[in-house]
Amino acid sequence: MNHIEDTEQIHLFDWAAMQSGKYPELMSLFHIPNGGKRDAREAARFKRMGVKPGVPDLFLPVPRGGFHGLFIELKAPKGKPTDNQAKWLSVLEARGYAACICFGFDEARRDIINYLEGKL
Repeated sequence: MNHIEDTEQIHLFDWAAMQSGKYPELMSLFHIPNGGKRDAREAARFKRMGVKPGVPDLFLPVPRGGFHGLFIELKAPKGKPTDNQAKWLSVLEARGYAACICFGFDEARRDIINYLEGKL
């Protein structure tokens, strides 16, 4: 993730902690540390450990509205998803998960609330 995405994600988790009284399910939201820059040796080790390019950044393992849970690919407000990220979202949707790309904190917050309230 780039610095802007990192900051957006930190804001999202700060918000989730503050809103966990209203939405206790937010306590289950977690980051999947699948990206980042690594040297070749570490990248090879992570690949052997199961890291897969394009896996979404966030997962909320809470069933809602016929979905098994919500996956979010969080991008900077002017970011662009990779082909691998788009493929993962399609695969996850086909397997019964809600999956979306959110451009920044505001979109992620909106989609999470909509998901939890059964409106996504």
